[in-house]
Amino acid sequence: MAAPRSKPFPWFAAPLLLLALSAPVRAEPERLDTIRDVVVRLHRCWKPPPLSSANPIDITVVVSFNREGVILGHPRITYESEQASDNDRVQYRIAVMETLQRCTPLPFTEGLGGAVAGRPFAIPFRTRKSPPRTEEKRAWLSPKIL
Repeated sequence: MAAPRSKPFPWFAAPLLLLALSAPVRAEPERLDTIRDVVVRLHRCWKPPPLSSANPIDITVVVSFNREGVILGHPRITYESEQASDNDRVQYRIAVMETLQRCTPLPFTEGLGGAVAGRPFAIPFRTRKSPPRTEEKRAWLSPKIL
């Protein structure tokens, strides 16, 4: 019995196969499943203004999202460092809004999207260095030996 003849490999299949293998693979963005994931994602997108244009300040924005991770309404700045100048405030407000534009819509899981839809998030962005903690003297707690 003669061995079955294999079909010849079509000449046009090799370039198509090569093209398919070299195409970039699009990975689906990591789905956010917890509130911590949301805060971490927004902080990864955060780019404070350069020191040449503004002094470091702390700023907090309150923002709400729908189920699909799209911003609802208008984000509000609720806190800025009290020593900030008007220029610092403007530069940091712009940086916060650019962060929200760059990162949204957020890829919520179905569960997180349903849980957070319409609820406000207060997202702090800290850029100031906190002063070192001073050691508190607690004389009134020192043990006495009688």
